[in-house]
Amino acid sequence: MSVSLPHPTAPRDLTHLLSPLDMGRFEVRNRIVMGSMHVGLEDRPADAKKLAAYLGERARGGVGLIVTGGFSPDRTGRLTPGGAQADARTMRRHEIITREVHEADGRILLQLLHAGRYAFHPLAASSAAGKSPLSPFRARRLTRRGAHRTVEHFAEAARRAIGAGYDGVEIMGSEGYLLNQFLAPATNRRRDRWGRDAEGRRALPLAVAAAMREAIGEDALLSYRISLLDLVPGGQTWEETAALARGLTERGVDVLSSGIGWHEARVPTIVTSVPRAAFAENTAALRELVDVPVIASNRIHDPAVAEQVLATGQADLVSMARPLLADPHLPRKLAESRAAQVVACISCNQACLDKVFEGKRASCLVNPRAGHETELVLRPVIPRRARKVAVVGAGPAGLEAALAAAERGHIVTLFEATSEIGGQLRLAARIPGKEDYAQALTSWRMRLAAAGVGIRLETRPTPSDLQGFHDVIVATGVAPREIDLPSDGGPQVISYVDLLEGRAEAGDRVAIIGAGGIGVDVAEFLSAPRPSPSLDVAAWKSHWGVVAADEEHRGGVATRPVEEAQREVHLLQRKETRIGAGLGRTTGWVHRAELRHAGIHQHRGVTYRRVDDQGLHITEDGEERVLEVDTVVVCAGQVSVDALAAEVTAARKGRAPRVHVVGGADLAAELDAERAIRQAVEVVAGL
Repeated sequence: MSVSLPHPTAPRDLTHLLSPLDMGRFEVRNRIVMGSMHVGLEDRPADAKKLAAYLGERARGGVGLIVTGGFSPDRTGRLTPGGAQADARTMRRHEIITREVHEADGRILLQLLHAGRYAFHPLAASSAAGKSPLSPFRARRLTRRGAHRTVEHFAEAARRAIGAGYDGVEIMGSEGYLLNQFLAPATNRRRDRWGRDAEGRRALPLAVAAAMREAIGEDALLSYRISLLDLVPGGQTWEETAALARGLTERGVDVLSSGIGWHEARVPTIVTSVPRAAFAENTAALRELVDVPVIASNRIHDPAVAEQVLATGQADLVSMARPLLADPHLPRKLAESRAAQVVACISCNQACLDKVFEGKRASCLVNPRAGHETELVLRPVIPRRARKVAVVGAGPAGLEAALAAAERGHIVTLFEATSEIGGQLRLAARIPGKEDYAQALTSWRMRLAAAGVGIRLETRPTPSDLQGFHDVIVATGVAPREIDLPSDGGPQVISYVDLLEGRAEAGDRVAIIGAGGIGVDVAEFLSAPRPSPSLDVAAWKSHWGVVAADEEHRGGVATRPVEEAQREVHLLQRKETRIGAGLGRTTGWVHRAELRHAGIHQHRGVTYRRVDDQGLHITEDGEERVLEVDTVVVCAGQVSVDALAAEVTAARKGRAPRVHVVGGADLAAELDAERAIRQAVEVVAGL
């Protein structure tokens, strides 16, 4: 069973993406923007050197324009009590950041963001009193004077940013933060000049733009991140958004950066299941209205997709924030005709946005050095110190271990028992909505070849085969956990591996034993519409109820349509907790919404008894019952496959080889590719 990815009909070269652009205030060397993304290094001034290293590497990688994570103009607007603020002390520390970027011939903007009712502290203030779904703190209503002072604070912060060497500033007016809250009727019920009607709701964002234009002078760039589709009931109409865009350019905004969806929206906008460039048509509509450059964003992670967006006139620049986490040298590789070696971002959010929302430092699943440039260093070795390294297992941990070791200069051989690389990630790519995971495997394949790694497929090395190596990295992964389920005929009982590999098929009535990440994936595999909506923008928008933003459907959302069920599916777990509770902070709600929409029957606190001609016998809520199913899929966790490590250790002679166990072979609990890859790179850094 293979997975094919739809590729856009883009030009063979990347002429538009790599061409320079005169932004009015200065020229950028290409059309690639590293859009604003908080990584957790912004909050403490003491982390300025780490932030400089992180952003500086992207500048050296050739990105045209960098936008920092959001910094509040005042204490009220901080995201957290100790959150980033563009105060005088912080901006003095930032001179090292702007110097690092400018020495690499880069350009950088500081984003100013007022959290409004999204603030996670008791000083929160917004257009109206109330509490958002994202914070336990009730925001107070800004007074008229408070609104004036907020305008002044934005201008003062912008002035400090230019003093710190920034090439300009960006105003965060999207994603449901303060300025967006003033724009939406749902959150702005004021009767003063900052409300009343659509014109009044625009007053504060326009006043902020005008004040900041005056504060930063004629040479600095002023960007505004504008919400083109709020995706919340009571949001803006397109006519209101268009009027705002025209007003912003009249007040001196040089570039408009598109934002899609509030953080509280119940429509996904950036996860893997969102089609590529799903919202580019919204940016195209904006581009027709204004005479300044516009930046497209949201799920534009593939250079070919980015080129298509530019070549078809849908935008002037493209924002590729997470792709530049995955590969800081993406622009340089493209310019050197090495597009096949770009590290593929799979939009999983696991190590970046999920970490940020947990109050941790962001990194990247496929690039654990992201955000840790000063701490996780892969230093090249001189040829006479190169070691012979065997990596056994070509799952994510093994792939990255082999690649990192080869890039350091070691001599690497990668062994894989099956005929394909990828391990559990290859199975994940079969899930509707995760088709792009296959792109990561293609990327690894090309980079391994470029690094000179010897790959031996369908090979299980014996301990004696490995005695000639200096180091053996055991990345043999996991095997499905078997369960004791007495059977007396009845439903076929199959493993999730056999199902996803195509060696077994499920019937029309299915019970899934185990509701962890894999169980949820299997439920979606069995119930998702075919073809996958993720492969078609129109089908995906219909699937999620995304419509034109007009008076009837403010914010651009409608009730999701009822779809015909593909199967009767029961998802069961032993735990009493909510199914999907352990999924990622920014992606789990999407999976839970899909399960509800597909009509998946969810069972908690279940004891599995047996299968027979009646079906699957279980105990639920203290009562015995039978699920009349024809197929039982077992997703009851995994066990480490680690025997090789002990065998090699027992068989070794003299000082070699050293044995290192990484990934699932080291720890199988709750499959975690982010941990596995990071561990593999840490081991290689120490060779």
